[in-house]
Amino acid sequence: MNIRDFEYLVALAEHKHFRKAAEACFVSQPTLSGQIRKLEDELGTTLLERSSRRVLFTDAGLQLVEQAKRILSEVKTFKDMASGQAGEMVGPMHIGFIPTVGPYLLPKIIPTLKESFPDLELYLHEAQTHQLVRQLEDGKLDCLVLASVAETAPFKEIEVYNEPLSIAVPCNHEWAKLDQVDMLELNGKTVLALGDGHCLRDQALGFCFAAGAQDDERFKATSLETLRNMVAAGAGITLLPELSLPKERQKDGVCYVPAINPVPSRSIVLAYRPGSPLRARFEQLAQTIKTCLDENK
Repeated sequence: MNIRDFEYLVALAEHKHFRKAAEACFVSQPTLSGQIRKLEDELGTTLLERSSRRVLFTDAGLQLVEQAKRILSEVKTFKDMASGQAGEMVGPMHIGFIPTVGPYLLPKIIPTLKESFPDLELYLHEAQTHQLVRQLEDGKLDCLVLASVAETAPFKEIEVYNEPLSIAVPCNHEWAKLDQVDMLELNGKTVLALGDGHCLRDQALGFCFAAGAQDDERFKATSLETLRNMVAAGAGITLLPELSLPKERQKDGVCYVPAINPVPSRSIVLAYRPGSPLRARFEQLAQTIKTCLDENK
């Protein structure tokens, strides 16, 4: 058996489809199927239930998939140690971003990253927090840029930005005339929020609930842009993170008003595995992001 066999096994477990797993590994389906069967023969155990139309792993197969993930993660760490001991910003780096950060942060930092680290090959991935955390644990991603939450506690975190949340209201709303809004003014109000799975939903609603507000259960947005458009249409009010706000106080039917007492905010961090040998690279990356954001204020 070899490392490639473990990659085939993990890909099949993730995609639960032979063709898709083969495509992900850049091999033909017969090649992947043959190697899985060869691996079974070599191990002397059955990994798959072949009587089923779906890809179902046996109990032994599931245990070996988890072990294969750990092996692949260790192999990646081994390679990283060989190439990254000096902390040089060279070679590939896979970074995960959450949807409420990536679209707004990346345009601010990519030009500087390319200029400062021309030999760094950036691979950017966007997904919700729980998906990114799993990919970081499995070694598929090198680091994450996301909001610090309970799920990121096992990782090392470097804060790159403490991001305030502003209240977004329709331009004809009574609060649009105010310079700031006390959070207690939300008492008894109904706010629009993102759907389940977005960490910003829980963070924003936490501040709103503490102020006595409730969320609109009839509507759950899939993105900040949907929330923004719903506010512009007069469907309600919401909290939006600072990086997503336009430079103008009012734009396209939405007015953005700072909130106080308390100022709702979230901590944006760069997170990585505690044992990663690329710590020096991550520290350089985090500092560069901080500098970019300071210059864009």
